[in-house]
Amino acid sequence: MDFRTSATDSISSSSSPSSEAAPLLRRSASVWALAAVPLALAQLCLAKPNPNWLDHDRNRPQPKVVTPATPSTQQQPGRAPSDAIVLFDGHNLSKWVGMDGKPTKWIVRDGYMRPARGSEDVRTLENFGDCQLHVEWATPTPPHGGGQGRGNSGVFFGFGRYEVQVLDSYHSKTYADGSAGAVYGQYPPLVNACLPPGQWQTYDIIYTAPRFDAHGKLVSPARITAFQNGVLIQNNVELTGPTSWLERAPYQAHPAKQPISLQYHHNPVRFRNIWVRELGKPGRKEFTFPNSLLDRYVGNYDPIRITREGSQLVATLSGVRFVLFAESPAHFFAKTTDVQIEFPNGGGRHPDHLTWSVGEGANIAERK
Repeated sequence: MDFRTSATDSISSSSSPSSEAAPLLRRSASVWALAAVPLALAQLCLAKPNPNWLDHDRNRPQPKVVTPATPSTQQQPGRAPSDAIVLFDGHNLSKWVGMDGKPTKWIVRDGYMRPARGSEDVRTLENFGDCQLHVEWATPTPPHGGGQGRGNSGVFFGFGRYEVQVLDSYHSKTYADGSAGAVYGQYPPLVNACLPPGQWQTYDIIYTAPRFDAHGKLVSPARITAFQNGVLIQNNVELTGPTSWLERAPYQAHPAKQPISLQYHHNPVRFRNIWVRELGKPGRKEFTFPNSLLDRYVGNYDPIRITREGSQLVATLSGVRFVLFAESPAHFFAKTTDVQIEFPNGGGRHPDHLTWSVGEGANIAERK
């Protein structure tokens, strides 16, 4: 809807104004139109009650019961809420891999995880979209260096795209949009809520993944709300695109669910008690596996052709292309049509067939 056109048309449809009054009316219409735009957009963004239920409907399902998280202390990490996916409980790195999907060089010690010298960023094997993420971190003590060289790390969403900065900003100055709690390079934190180096600090982050249409055009941007040590530091900010050091990079289309990652910035920052709660409509689990695994599946299987694009397989069936999502190392599915493909377990480096279905049944496709 073009609010400026609507406003002008509504005035012109009434009795014709005098030549003296016309400019004033046109200016009034323009002012009204400009004021109406943000109001209308705000109304579109507001959540609305579900029209399928009456107000106070006694038959409406009750909210799911969740046992709340327990708070951490400096000596002891707390407990995740009962509906959370625990990503790290202090015991092992079974849910973490290197960015390439291979085993990580990070180490576990005394209930925390940290990068080993010479390691790289670490990411979750499972993918997450809209979510609530809880992560606790501690910068080195005694502190070393200054600015960006002092306890630097980061929490990333979207497979390394969108960063909430981790840094020792306690009595240490750097550029504002790179300080602790910043959406790096875009939004400084509302306040500096840092504790002294060596103490455990908490981030509770609400992440809304960006959405893209079938042609890769941005439909809605990524959003982040964040609390540091219980203090609001980011209030539903709208990201302009991926965060980066030297540029304001534009959005590039990607799936809503992507790995969460932690940065190794050559500082031994420690992490503990990491858990995530998925938000929105429940869906299948999704994983990002190593390209080396995906490549073993690439080939022509009559009548399906399997290719790899980035970190995902693509199936072409009867001239139609389907991006596939991994539910397990052997099972993949599409989201536009109920296409499911399974590769045989233990099929060797290059499986000789796959099983496929569209909505029902099961068909064997032999590899050519």
